[in-house]
Amino acid sequence: MSTKYKATITEQAFFITITTVGWIDVFSRLNQKYNIINALNYCQKNKGLEIYSYVIMSNHIHLLCKATDGFILSDVIRDFKKFTSKKIIEIIINEPESRREWMVDYFKKACQHLKREQQHKVWQDGYHAEIVETNWFIKQKVDYIHNNPVKEKIVTLPEDYYFSSARNYAGLENDLEIITLDLF
Repeated sequence: MSTKYKATITEQAFFITITTVGWIDVFSRLNQKYNIINALNYCQKNKGLEIYSYVIMSNHIHLLCKATDGFILSDVIRDFKKFTSKKIIEIIINEPESRREWMVDYFKKACQHLKREQQHKVWQDGYHAEIVETNWFIKQKVDYIHNNPVKEKIVTLPEDYYFSSARNYAGLENDLEIITLDLF
């Protein structure tokens, strides 16, 4: 697999996009969004993940982040995807979900072509990671992340979307603590 868009450098910030297979709207349910929040909290506490900006959309996640304390971001993201994959399937099966059969079947079929043994495939292979090198890039990506729900007409103002760091930057309540940046 190509490393062109992988975060293999430690202590370097990246803009990352992680997408579900088939762009399935997994995170349209509150319990699935909290699954992601809990997993990100765990990575922050136990895997050296520093998050500067994020948004959880219905079928993808954007992060501006880096790994610290000797952790490598590609390893953190791999572990995050592996854990959340299993938890997403568990939630679909065990909690109310009107699309249960369709989603489980789709995630089963998504891994049939794989050489390794796997029951379900929730995330697309890899992830898109762009290295952060300038203040302009940081500001542009934070604005992009925060305006994702506005662009999709989910909310009018970025800080009104609960599952976004726009709330942190606006000084509002949020379930995921981040490191806010001075965006000049």
